[in-house]
Amino acid sequence: MTTNAPAATGTTAPTPTTATTTTASASTAADAQVRYAPAHTPRLDWTEHAPEVFKAMVRLDAAARKGLDPKLLELVKIRASQINRCALCVDMHSKDALAAGESVERIVQLSAWEESEHFYTEQELAALALTEAVTVLTAGFVSDEVYERAARHFEERELAQLIAAITVINAWNRFGVTCRLVPGHYRPTQHA
Repeated sequence: MTTNAPAATGTTAPTPTTATTTTASASTAADAQVRYAPAHTPRLDWTEHAPEVFKAMVRLDAAARKGLDPKLLELVKIRASQINRCALCVDMHSKDALAAGESVERIVQLSAWEESEHFYTEQELAALALTEAVTVLTAGFVSDEVYERAARHFEERELAQLIAAITVINAWNRFGVTCRLVPGHYRPTQHA
């Protein structure tokens, strides 16, 4: 089982700072060098300073995912993380979704899912709409229309689990964004 546990914040920036690419043509090594910006420094290793909170979050995450389709769950986590601009969680859940068999195309389209509805099932669309409504509470509240749409596609127990999963990923996102956790180090299902 995968958790949303953030990668250790004491890790170094993604390496290398330069990458060599090769092309079919005979280009020089200098032409093939690409310079990447350096990774930012994390602000705080919150898991080290609040280990009991971290452990509680891991347990809450495990409880919230029960009974939900793993691919649907990863789509929801990616979408909430995109909205919250949590780079660590976008990285983590995109990799976990790919490892679970999700397509690159559907992951890429998530940021524009309302214009790409034909990539998703009606149930997934309802879950994505609910994810956005729960995540962006400053835009108002979870409307009856969004809630009822989700309720048509999920049994009450599943709906409760989905709401819990959306709430949990939003909490993880807030740790990641506030502490400026660095993406790029996560390996799929490393927290299984």
